Amino acid sequence: MVSMFWLLATFAYLLGSLSFAILLSRLSGRPDPRASGSGNAGATNMLRLAGKKLAILTLLGDLCKGLLPILIASAWNLNIAQQGWIGVCAVLGHLFPVYFRFRGGKGVATAAGVLLGLYPPAAALAIAAWLLTLYLTRTSSLAALIATPLTLPLLAWQEPHALLPMSVLTLLIVWRHRGNLRDLLAGRERHF
Repeated sequence: MVSMFWLLATFAYLLGSLSFAILLSRLSGRPDPRASGSGNAGATNMLRLAGKKLAILTLLGDLCKGLLPILIASAWNLNIAQQGWIGVCAVLGHLFPVYFRFRGGKGVATAAGVLLGLYPPAAALAIAAWLLTLYLTRTSSLAALIATPLTLPLLAWQEPHALLPMSVLTLLIVWRHRGNLRDLLAGRERHF
């Protein structure tokens, strides 16, 4: 199963490297989201730049590229830790897409797809926390920074073998939001 793990990890990275924000922007004749708005290749920036339809398509595409490798790994009976690391590879593909000069998004929707495949209650918790935080603060980055780490205690309790890869995934997302953290602390972060 080691070779299947590496095959799926590579597949997950390559799939994760498909940036739906960039592809949909190109297909619709809109500017590269990395050069407009917040500069992020993700659903929130697409909402600002291209509207609800393309934002929803971006969100669903990014979510599915996190979910699909986990479902395949599960079907191949890889253990939960291996599935988690495959999920990390999908998120790494989103963050550093080989097809787009390694300049990608922040990985939140892709991570949600990974969680959905690994342990749906953790995904439900993250999505609920994200939606509640967004509703209360109107700040997508803060919602991501709160929702992502909230899943770790639940995973530690219910799926402890997934905790290490999901902790790495959480750290990657927090790291990608470091500019947002600075802006939040300085009171400059964008709101909806």
